[in-house]
Amino acid sequence: MRILLAMPLLLLGACQVSKDDANDSVTVAYNEDVAANAAADVANTAENIAGHIGNDVERTTDKVQNSDVDVTVNHNGETHTTNSH
Repeated sequence: MRILLAMPLLLLGACQVSKDDANDSVTVAYNEDVAANAAADVANTAENIAGHIGNDVERTTDKVQNSDVDVTVNHNGETHTTNSH
């Protein structure tokens, strides 16, 4: 979601400014190709980040499911140990 906040800045980068010293004029042009490429880059980056997060969650889930847990409980002087998968 934060990436969407950067979109106006990226679109601003699609503006090309040129100055003509002979006429003391400034021209601002909006380049649609640059804007489209910037938007595509943002979308690709967001997709890659989401993929990495999904992979990390999957690996963590696999680790949790494959771990052994030993639990020792002392109750009224008696010790009970359980092992679960």
